[in-house]
Amino acid sequence: MIEFKHVTKVYRNGTIGLKDVNVKINGGEFVVIVGLSGAGKSTFLRSINRLHEISEGEILIDGKSITNAKGKELRNFRRNIGMIFQSFNLVTRSTVLKNVLSGRVGYHSTMATLLGLFPKEDIELSLKALERVNIKEKAYSRADELSGGQQQRVSIARALAQEAKIILADEPVASLDPLTTVQVMEDLKKINKELGITTIVNLHNVELTRKYADRILGFRAGELVFDGKIEEATDDIFNEIYGKEMDKDEIMVEE
Repeated sequence: MIEFKHVTKVYRNGTIGLKDVNVKINGGEFVVIVGLSGAGKSTFLRSINRLHEISEGEILIDGKSITNAKGKELRNFRRNIGMIFQSFNLVTRSTVLKNVLSGRVGYHSTMATLLGLFPKEDIELSLKALERVNIKEKAYSRADELSGGQQQRVSIARALAQEAKIILADEPVASLDPLTTVQVMEDLKKINKELGITTIVNLHNVELTRKYADRILGFRAGELVFDGKIEEATDDIFNEIYGKEMDKDEIMVEE
Protein backbone atom coordinates (compact mmCIF):
# COMPACT_ATOMS: atom_id res chain seq x y z
CA MET A 1 0.00 0.00 0.00
CA ILE A 2 1.10 3.54 -0.80
CA GLU A 3 -0.10 6.28 1.51
CA PHE A 4 0.24 10.06 1.18
CA LYS A 5 -0.16 11.94 4.46
CA HIS A 6 -0.67 15.70 4.13
CA VAL A 7 1.83 15.86 1.27
CA THR A 8 2.69 19.30 -0.12
CA LYS A 9 5.27 20.15 -2.74
CA VAL A 10 6.30 23.74 -3.41
CA TYR A 11 8.94 24.38 -6.08
CA ARG A 12 11.69 26.96 -5.66
CA ASN A 13 9.88 29.45 -7.88
CA GLY A 14 6.85 29.25 -5.60
CA THR A 15 4.77 27.00 -7.85
CA ILE A 16 2.61 24.59 -5.87
CA GLY A 17 3.02 21.08 -7.24
CA LEU A 18 0.94 19.31 -4.60
CA LYS A 19 -1.31 20.78 -1.94
CA ASP A 20 -2.09 18.77 1.22
CA VAL A 21 -2.68 15.47 -0.59
CA ASN A 22 -4.05 12.58 1.45
CA VAL A 23 -4.66 9.30 -0.35
CA LYS A 24 -4.11 5.54 -0.09
CA ILE A 25 -3.41 3.25 -3.04
CA ASN A 26 -3.88 -0.44 -2.34
CA GLY A 27 -1.64 -3.22 -3.57
CA GLY A 28 -2.55 -4.56 -7.00
CA GLU A 29 -4.63 -1.58 -8.09
CA PHE A 30 -4.45 -0.07 -11.57
CA VAL A 31 -4.75 3.66 -10.91
CA VAL A 32 -4.81 6.35 -13.57
CA ILE A 33 -3.99 9.96 -12.71
CA VAL A 34 -5.69 12.63 -14.79
CA GLY A 35 -5.63 16.41 -15.01
CA LEU A 36 -4.37 19.27 -17.12
CA SER A 37 -0.66 19.81 -17.72
CA GLY A 38 0.73 21.39 -14.56
CA ALA A 39 -2.05 19.96 -12.39
CA GLY A 40 0.39 17.91 -10.30
CA LYS A 41 0.19 14.49 -11.98
CA SER A 42 3.92 14.02 -12.59
CA THR A 43 4.81 15.60 -9.26
CA PHE A 44 2.56 13.11 -7.49
CA LEU A 45 3.97 10.15 -9.40
CA ARG A 46 7.62 11.12 -9.03
CA SER A 47 7.20 11.83 -5.33
CA ILE A 48 6.49 8.16 -4.73
CA ASN A 49 10.07 7.11 -5.52
CA ARG A 50 11.53 10.49 -4.50
CA LEU A 51 12.55 11.65 -7.94
CA HIS A 52 10.86 14.77 -6.55
CA GLU A 53 11.35 15.59 -2.89
CA ILE A 54 8.23 16.78 -1.09
CA SER A 55 8.12 19.95 1.02
CA GLU A 56 5.78 18.74 3.77
CA GLY A 57 4.07 15.56 4.87
CA GLU A 58 5.07 11.93 4.53
CA ILE A 59 4.79 9.09 2.00
CA LEU A 60 4.55 5.53 3.29
CA ILE A 61 5.03 2.31 1.33
CA ASP A 62 3.76 -0.79 3.09
CA GLY A 63 3.67 1.22 6.30
CA LYS A 64 7.28 2.39 6.11
CA SER A 65 8.35 5.95 5.36
CA ILE A 66 10.21 6.45 2.10
CA THR A 67 10.26 10.16 2.89
CA ASN A 68 12.75 9.66 5.70
CA ALA A 69 14.68 6.77 4.14
CA LYS A 70 18.39 7.18 3.42
CA GLY A 71 21.25 5.17 1.96
CA LYS A 72 20.63 1.44 1.68
CA GLU A 73 17.05 1.73 2.92
CA LEU A 74 16.18 4.22 0.16
CA ARG A 75 17.91 2.04 -2.45
CA ASN A 76 15.84 -0.94 -1.30
CA PHE A 77 12.64 1.10 -1.64
CA ARG A 78 13.58 2.15 -5.16
CA ARG A 79 14.54 -1.37 -6.14
CA ASN A 80 10.88 -2.29 -5.72
CA ILE A 81 9.60 0.63 -7.83
CA GLY A 82 9.86 0.46 -11.61
CA MET A 83 9.64 3.70 -13.59
CA ILE A 84 8.42 4.05 -17.16
CA PHE A 85 8.94 7.40 -18.89
CA GLN A 86 7.41 9.05 -21.93
CA SER A 87 10.90 9.26 -23.50
CA PHE A 88 11.64 5.56 -22.75
CA ASN A 89 15.01 6.35 -21.02
CA LEU A 90 16.95 3.64 -22.83
CA VAL A 91 20.63 3.50 -23.74
CA THR A 92 19.93 3.49 -27.45
CA ARG A 93 23.38 2.25 -28.54
CA SER A 94 23.12 -0.79 -26.29
CA THR A 95 21.21 -3.97 -27.04
CA VAL A 96 17.67 -4.47 -25.89
CA LEU A 97 18.83 -7.20 -23.49
CA LYS A 98 21.42 -4.94 -21.87
CA ASN A 99 18.75 -2.28 -21.35
CA VAL A 100 16.48 -4.80 -19.66
CA LEU A 101 19.36 -6.10 -17.53
CA SER A 102 19.82 -2.56 -16.19
CA GLY A 103 16.73 -3.32 -14.11
CA ARG A 104 18.91 -5.70 -12.10
CA VAL A 105 21.55 -3.18 -11.03
CA GLY A 106 19.96 -2.73 -7.60
CA TYR A 107 20.69 -6.35 -6.80
CA HIS A 108 24.45 -6.32 -7.46
CA SER A 109 27.59 -4.39 -6.61
CA THR A 110 28.44 -1.24 -8.56
CA MET A 111 31.60 -2.81 -9.99
CA ALA A 112 29.76 -5.90 -11.23
CA THR A 113 27.11 -3.84 -13.01
CA LEU A 114 29.68 -1.48 -14.54
CA LEU A 115 31.47 -4.49 -15.99
CA GLY A 116 28.19 -6.01 -17.15
CA LEU A 117 28.70 -9.10 -15.01
CA PHE A 118 25.15 -10.37 -14.63
CA PRO A 119 24.51 -13.99 -13.60
CA LYS A 120 22.74 -16.44 -15.88
CA GLU A 121 19.59 -16.17 -13.77
CA ASP A 122 19.36 -12.44 -14.51
CA ILE A 123 19.70 -13.04 -18.25
CA GLU A 124 16.96 -15.69 -18.15
CA LEU A 125 14.72 -13.36 -16.14
CA SER A 126 15.30 -10.53 -18.62
CA LEU A 127 14.52 -12.75 -21.60
CA LYS A 128 11.30 -13.89 -19.93
CA ALA A 129 10.37 -10.24 -19.36
CA LEU A 130 10.91 -9.52 -23.06
CA GLU A 131 8.82 -12.55 -23.95
CA ARG A 132 5.97 -11.27 -21.78
CA VAL A 133 5.82 -8.06 -23.82
CA ASN A 134 6.24 -9.97 -27.11
CA ILE A 135 9.65 -8.68 -28.23
CA LYS A 136 12.01 -11.47 -27.17
CA GLU A 137 13.22 -11.76 -30.77
CA LYS A 138 14.64 -8.22 -30.46
CA ALA A 139 16.87 -9.10 -27.48
CA TYR A 140 20.13 -8.66 -29.38
CA SER A 141 19.07 -5.72 -31.54
CA ARG A 142 20.21 -2.22 -30.68
CA ALA A 143 17.53 -0.24 -28.92
CA ASP A 144 17.66 2.54 -31.52
CA GLU A 145 16.64 0.04 -34.21
CA LEU A 146 13.23 -0.40 -32.58
CA SER A 147 10.03 1.56 -33.10
CA GLY A 148 8.75 3.84 -30.36
CA GLY A 149 6.22 1.28 -29.21
CA GLN A 150 8.85 -1.44 -29.08
CA GLN A 151 11.17 0.81 -27.09
CA GLN A 152 8.41 1.45 -24.58
CA ARG A 153 7.92 -2.30 -24.27
CA VAL A 154 11.63 -2.60 -23.48
CA SER A 155 11.16 -0.15 -20.63
CA ILE A 156 8.23 -2.23 -19.36
CA ALA A 157 10.39 -5.37 -19.58
CA ARG A 158 13.10 -3.56 -17.61
CA ALA A 159 10.64 -2.92 -14.78
CA LEU A 160 9.60 -6.59 -14.87
CA ALA A 161 13.24 -7.75 -14.73
CA GLN A 162 13.66 -5.43 -11.78
CA GLU A 163 10.93 -7.51 -10.07
CA ALA A 164 9.22 -4.29 -9.13
CA LYS A 165 6.22 -4.42 -6.82
CA ILE A 166 5.08 -1.01 -8.06
CA ILE A 167 5.19 0.37 -11.60
CA LEU A 168 4.98 4.12 -12.14
CA ALA A 169 4.29 5.16 -15.74
CA ASP A 170 4.61 8.88 -16.51
CA GLU A 171 2.71 9.60 -19.74
CA PRO A 172 3.92 6.30 -21.22
CA VAL A 173 1.92 6.60 -24.45
CA ALA A 174 2.07 10.34 -25.11
CA SER A 175 4.55 9.99 -27.99
CA LEU A 176 2.98 6.88 -29.56
CA ASP A 177 0.49 6.45 -32.38
CA PRO A 178 -3.06 5.29 -31.50
CA LEU A 179 -2.56 1.60 -32.36
CA THR A 180 0.73 1.34 -30.47
CA THR A 181 -0.84 3.24 -27.57
CA VAL A 182 -3.46 0.53 -27.16
CA GLN A 183 -0.83 -2.22 -27.38
CA VAL A 184 1.30 -0.66 -24.64
CA MET A 185 -1.71 -0.06 -22.40
CA GLU A 186 -2.80 -3.68 -22.92
CA ASP A 187 0.67 -4.82 -21.83
CA LEU A 188 0.52 -2.73 -18.67
CA LYS A 189 -2.98 -3.92 -17.81
CA LYS A 190 -2.12 -7.56 -18.43
CA ILE A 191 0.96 -7.33 -16.21
CA ASN A 192 -1.10 -5.66 -13.50
CA LYS A 193 -3.77 -8.37 -13.55
CA GLU A 194 -1.54 -11.42 -14.00
CA LEU A 195 1.29 -10.44 -11.67
CA GLY A 196 -0.61 -8.24 -9.20
CA ILE A 197 1.85 -5.36 -9.63
CA THR A 198 0.47 -2.05 -8.38
CA THR A 199 0.39 0.19 -11.45
CA ILE A 200 -0.01 3.97 -11.43
CA VAL A 201 -0.23 5.71 -14.79
CA ASN A 202 -0.46 9.37 -15.82
CA LEU A 203 -2.73 9.85 -18.83
CA HIS A 204 -4.28 12.76 -20.71
CA ASN A 205 -6.80 10.78 -22.71
CA VAL A 206 -10.17 10.28 -21.04
CA GLU A 207 -11.24 7.32 -23.19
CA LEU A 208 -8.02 5.44 -22.38
CA THR A 209 -8.60 6.19 -18.72
CA ARG A 210 -12.13 4.78 -18.88
CA LYS A 211 -10.94 1.68 -20.70
CA TYR A 212 -8.06 0.70 -18.44
CA ALA A 213 -8.37 2.29 -14.99
CA ASP A 214 -9.78 0.55 -11.94
CA ARG A 215 -9.65 3.84 -10.11
CA ILE A 216 -8.81 7.40 -11.03
CA LEU A 217 -7.21 10.26 -9.14
CA GLY A 218 -8.05 13.66 -10.56
CA PHE A 219 -5.72 16.60 -9.90
CA ARG A 220 -6.32 20.28 -10.41
CA ALA A 221 -3.77 22.96 -9.46
CA GLY A 222 -1.96 20.54 -7.16
CA GLU A 223 -5.10 19.43 -5.31
CA LEU A 224 -6.65 16.00 -5.39
CA VAL A 225 -10.19 16.88 -6.50
CA PHE A 226 -11.48 13.39 -7.30
CA ASP A 227 -10.71 9.90 -6.03
CA GLY A 228 -13.02 7.11 -7.06
CA LYS A 229 -13.75 4.03 -9.11
CA ILE A 230 -13.89 4.53 -12.84
CA GLU A 231 -17.63 3.81 -12.82
CA GLU A 232 -18.12 6.94 -10.72
CA ALA A 233 -16.20 9.19 -13.13
CA THR A 234 -19.00 10.78 -15.17
CA ASP A 235 -18.54 13.40 -17.88
CA ASP A 236 -19.40 16.02 -15.26
CA ILE A 237 -16.61 14.72 -13.01
CA PHE A 238 -14.07 14.93 -15.82
CA ASN A 239 -15.27 18.43 -16.68
CA GLU A 240 -14.73 19.39 -13.04
CA ILE A 241 -11.23 17.90 -12.99
CA TYR A 242 -10.20 19.67 -16.18
CA GLY A 243 -12.08 22.86 -15.36
CA LYS A 244 -13.80 22.83 -18.74
CA GLU A 245 -16.02 20.77 -20.98
CA MET A 246 -13.90 18.10 -22.65
CA ASP A 247 -13.27 18.35 -26.40
CA LYS A 248 -13.86 15.31 -28.59
CA ASP A 249 -10.12 15.02 -29.34
CA GLU A 250 -9.36 14.79 -25.63
CA ILE A 251 -11.91 12.04 -25.10
CA MET A 252 -11.51 9.74 -28.09
CA VAL A 253 -8.80 7.22 -28.91
CA GLU A 254 -8.68 5.12 -32.05
CA GLU A 255 -8.82 1.35 -31.69
